Amino acid sequence: MEVSCPTCAKKVEWNEKSLFRPFCCKRCQLIDLGEWSNEEKVIATEKPSSNDANTSLPDIEDIEAMLAQQNQDFFKE
Repeated sequence: MEVSCPTCAKKVEWNEKSLFRPFCCKRCQLIDLGEWSNEEKVIATEKPSSNDANTSLPDIEDIEAMLAQQNQDFFKE
């Protein structure tokens, strides 16, 4: 199957040989990551009401625990 790179639209073969899929290369992967970290890209959600006590942001320990569970191949060069 072929997909378009989300950054540059170059065609990418979707298989194990494409290390950065859906991106065509590490550069495009990092550009996309930078856009997310600069909040240029966001996932739309409903804003929680200020009265909602069940809504809280994860603290750094929660985030680190989630990252530790991820596949180490995610950040390949």
